[in-house]
Amino acid sequence: MTSIGTGYDLSASTYSPDGRIFQVEYANKAVENSGTAIGLRVKDGIVLAVEKLVHSKLLVPGANRRISTVDRHVGLTTAGLLADGRHITGQARKEAQVFRQWHRTPATLKIIADRLGAYIQMYTLYSSVRPFGVSTIVGGVDKTGPGLYVVEPSGVYYGYHGAAIGKGRQLAKNELEKLNLTELSTREAVFEAARIIYLVHDDAKEKEFELEMSWIGDETNGLHVPVPKDLHDEAEQRAKDALENFE
Repeated sequence: MTSIGTGYDLSASTYSPDGRIFQVEYANKAVENSGTAIGLRVKDGIVLAVEKLVHSKLLVPGANRRISTVDRHVGLTTAGLLADGRHITGQARKEAQVFRQWHRTPATLKIIADRLGAYIQMYTLYSSVRPFGVSTIVGGVDKTGPGLYVVEPSGVYYGYHGAAIGKGRQLAKNELEKLNLTELSTREAVFEAARIIYLVHDDAKEKEFELEMSWIGDETNGLHVPVPKDLHDEAEQRAKDALENFE
């Protein structure tokens, strides 16, 4: 049975006869049309990397960042509609701030993912709103150690050792599964993340892109910061060399 075109996709509050919510499925399609983003949870921290597609030569390099800091120890990146991603980033920051004010301690990553998932799920319940067209990777290091979560447009969230979202999700996931993430350091993970993003981009034959990376771990004293330029440049060069050898 198919329900497409019969009116069941006009509202997020309406189920189709076969139990589907088409608005949520359309939101997932919006994510699949976006540049790829990946997260790696390794033995001493987290690395986030994004394939930031360059849609115009007039864009300023390094501007329009896709990776954001939620709290000092938590980073976030999204794939999908950029405006929705910025809204979700703002909500995540608000949740982290409120938790600090009330409890006088930083929020754990699971608490942020749980509250963000509940917020996103609320937008799948009412006909007056639409689901957010983004998937979100949230990574950080808290008192329980490194953590990595993906929050889907439906509001469901899962914990991962390695996660990928966006257009090249499947290829990136295959590459992540080949890695022994529990044995990697954050520095080694930076090189692997750059290699995977370049491999995914080459496979899709997309337009020009910028590689954006950040990390959290022992080398950053538990703070979420961009990968230093010298390490970033070295990782990017290694990724290009690996791609040439692969071809």
